[in-house]
Amino acid sequence: MTSINGILKKGKKMKLLSQARTYFSPSGTIALPWVQEKTTTKRTVAKRETKQSIPSPFWVIVQKEIADHIHSWRLIILVAILTLACAGSLITALMHFKDAVKPTDPDDAFFFLKLFTASGNGLPSFIVFISFLGPLLGIGLGFDAINSEQNRGTLARTLAQPIYRDEWINAKFLASLLVVAVLIASLTVLFLGVGILKIGIPPTVEEVMRIGIFTFVSICYIGFWLNLSLLFSVKFRQAATSALACIAVWLFFTVFYGIIVNLIANALAPSEFAHPQQIIRYQEFILNLLRVMPSQLYSDATTTLLMPNVRSLGPLTQEQIIGTIPSPLPLGQSLLLVWAQVTCLIAATVVCFGLAYYSFMRREVRSR
Repeated sequence: MTSINGILKKGKKMKLLSQARTYFSPSGTIALPWVQEKTTTKRTVAKRETKQSIPSPFWVIVQKEIADHIHSWRLIILVAILTLACAGSLITALMHFKDAVKPTDPDDAFFFLKLFTASGNGLPSFIVFISFLGPLLGIGLGFDAINSEQNRGTLARTLAQPIYRDEWINAKFLASLLVVAVLIASLTVLFLGVGILKIGIPPTVEEVMRIGIFTFVSICYIGFWLNLSLLFSVKFRQAATSALACIAVWLFFTVFYGIIVNLIANALAPSEFAHPQQIIRYQEFILNLLRVMPSQLYSDATTTLLMPNVRSLGPLTQEQIIGTIPSPLPLGQSLLLVWAQVTCLIAATVVCFGLAYYSFMRREVRSR
């Protein structure tokens, strides 16, 4: 029995030695199977943690652009101008709030909205200020977004990294749009807060919803001018040229286009004895010409949202007026009334960004 046990022990030792030789590494260390499994598991977990810890290049560029906008004097000056303008319109609205609210007014249930539409003493309302100064904010954030990077030579260095072109331009647009959205939302909330403190009555749920949709339309309106400035920034190499092109388009639609439409209206005006249907078609034609302007689309949409007594944006016949009850429209009906204007603003914004995206993707970028 002793000899048999010795033989069995020797066999076990030889088996262990053969297994050790099988897993003997060239570096002189023994790598047993269970040790290999633990090492592989640790490496897999480490790779996953590394992938999770590395942020996406898209969001890195977004954070960098937002930080650049916040620390720039350009945005500080634009914010100061918008804040002063909104403060002036708020003071004017509070001073003339009693005159704006009347017992016989069908919008008496929505008197809080009059803070955004009331004007007096030569100062326009909050809507007019956003319509006039909003394009300057969009142009100021985007007119040198692309060409300044190329002139400094940082565009080629950035795209030489593992960053896609579409991520770069998408991050540029998203960062500027987020800055615009935060600024407009902050001004609106500030307007609401001061109004609640001064009036002492909170707005209703429908008023809050109307103001929220008004904020969204304002962001889309400024986003159109932001995308237009991005398009010119891609097309023109010099930042001054793209800024002048954006301001020229803004001045054309703000000043000169209305003069051209007035000349056309005077030239095509029907006679006093014309048929009512002919007069209605003429007025609709002039309104369609005016709606080419982004400011007109914005004015139609915001006026209808903040003034629920507006029942139509076009001419009405005497038969349509007879029998109507002078009551404000519900929110759903007001949205149906301005759905075309809001859709046109969003479509114009998407078209401008699409052109800028297409031009940038086909553009040749060289290092200086």
